[in-house]
Amino acid sequence: MVEKIQLTLRDSKAARWTALILIALMMFFAYMFVDVMSPLQTLVEAKRGWNPDVFGTYAASEYFLNVCGFLILAGIILDKWKVRFTGTLSASLMVGGAVIKYYAISEGFQDTALCGWLDSWWTDLPGTAKLACLGFMIFGCGCEMAGITVSRAIAKWFEGKEMALAMGLEMAIARLGVFAVLSLSPLLADKFNDSIVAPIAFCTVLLLIGLINFIVFTFMDRKLDRQIGAGQQEAASDEQFKFSDIKYIFGSKMFWLIALLCVLYYSAIFPFQRYATNFLESTLNVTSGEAANLFRWFPILAMILTPVLGSFIDYKGKGASMLMYGALIMIICHLSYAFLLPAYPTKWFALLITVVLGVSFSLVPAALWPSVPKVIDGKILGSAYALIFWIQNIGLCFVPKIIGNVLNSTNPGVAEAREAAMAQGTVAPAYDYTVPMLIFASFGVLAFILGIWLKREDVVKGYGLELPNIKK
Repeated sequence: MVEKIQLTLRDSKAARWTALILIALMMFFAYMFVDVMSPLQTLVEAKRGWNPDVFGTYAASEYFLNVCGFLILAGIILDKWKVRFTGTLSASLMVGGAVIKYYAISEGFQDTALCGWLDSWWTDLPGTAKLACLGFMIFGCGCEMAGITVSRAIAKWFEGKEMALAMGLEMAIARLGVFAVLSLSPLLADKFNDSIVAPIAFCTVLLLIGLINFIVFTFMDRKLDRQIGAGQQEAASDEQFKFSDIKYIFGSKMFWLIALLCVLYYSAIFPFQRYATNFLESTLNVTSGEAANLFRWFPILAMILTPVLGSFIDYKGKGASMLMYGALIMIICHLSYAFLLPAYPTKWFALLITVVLGVSFSLVPAALWPSVPKVIDGKILGSAYALIFWIQNIGLCFVPKIIGNVLNSTNPGVAEAREAAMAQGTVAPAYDYTVPMLIFASFGVLAFILGIWLKREDVVKGYGLELPNIKK
């Protein structure tokens, strides 16, 4: 009888997995919106005049406000006001930012006085791109805030249970959004006569559905809090979050190793996704649709393997080792993109490299995020996740812009020639992506070195990164 009284909502498999599905679907829709324009780079270049430098600025804008400090604020909000408030706020920001971006890309906006005013000031960035960047910045604030909130929610609902499996499944569902949008975005654009607007409008509606999903989750989370004593872990004053506690995060060597490994690894993945369609289009001499259909398979193995690897970590451990293996595979894939694929430009080979890169994308996240609660105190876990995401966002903000600049500088005159060719309806020249691919590979090398260091620290100090998560 006593045992029954102690059971909570998270002790029910059906309840905790339902909670996971609700928040994972929100991230699924968010990931769709993040990459909705990735397969449309050539179309945007033709219809809105966005060259690679402009497109890189747009891609980087998602992270700008986060780098300026919003993510740190998000972590404090999460630790002070918890999952329900922070998640609802983040989903609302995503919807608001998406609406602004939709308006910026819409057909009629180019002829408005606002667009003319935006064209006239600051930089020569087109007015459409300036407003789209603003919307993407606001969306990015919500998306990254949602990311840390979901990680904190899973840590709460799966404490002492299948935490790595749950985080792996959440990431797998989110990545399914990448697969889906790389297929749907060109399809919707083509169905509506080369429309850039249609895919963005579709994904904006999905974000609204994601907000509704999270609101449903808040009712479940409120009930769980009542069952565990309305936040009993925060009852004692010495366990309350204090802003000064952040110094303990910055003073942790393990935090810095994980954060730096994270920023290096993801800087070679997410910015690459923005350019991958055009890279395959240029390297294989195929259409944008064919290139997008090839790259959409990137997250497939990640979707399948991440939950499996998460379950393996739950029961067997070896998290630190997986971080090293993931970085090594990524190095091999980016070097293959740089040298082997241009020498043997076949679709099957491109597909093989892309799918193998997905293996790396399953190894690292499956091991990385469940490792954080092992090295950071629970009362500042939200701030720790936020600071890791903040450091990660610094890379994600600057790397797309760097890649766009490098692509322009290593392909002199190509952007202008492409613009002229598109205007005349002739075949546009392709970009050479060798140097950008080498930059991505170099990030992997540094991440691999940090992985070795992280494993050594774990062996010396016994944080348990190589131990299973499930307590027997």
